[in-house]
Amino acid sequence: MFGADKGNLEPTDAKLDGHKLAIGIVQARFNEAVTNALAQACRAELAALGVLTRNIDHIMVPGALEVPLALQALAEKNSHDALIALGCIIRGETYHFELVANESGAGVTRVALDYQLPIANAILTVENMDQAIARQTDKGRDAARVAVEMANLMEDIE
Repeated sequence: MFGADKGNLEPTDAKLDGHKLAIGIVQARFNEAVTNALAQACRAELAALGVLTRNIDHIMVPGALEVPLALQALAEKNSHDALIALGCIIRGETYHFELVANESGAGVTRVALDYQLPIANAILTVENMDQAIARQTDKGRDAARVAVEMANLMEDIE
């Protein structure tokens, strides 16, 4: 399980063993400095959990609204044990923030349910760049851990 006292995900058993897993990552380019940091932290954590570099597919899309379609394309390949969505949506002065945040989140969830495939959603939805920067590393690592744990859980359930 996870360490409750730290408030973040901590491995305690084989649920976080990624040695046999294939993982797909879809990264939005919009707010690229943040999404690059998310991706770097995510990939480093996947490596720490034993996921081999050759077993990671990493693709880029323009923005958060395009992430679900790319996730769906990867899911249809049926060659990944889990997927990871990376993006950063920063509130602006218009309703556009809510639209992008809600629709990208719903799309990610729909793909996961439609394909019965774990998807770790690390599309940040924040008020400003400072909040994004404060979260980029931890959320990238968390996404890797969620993907590996859920892939192993789905394997155990099947």
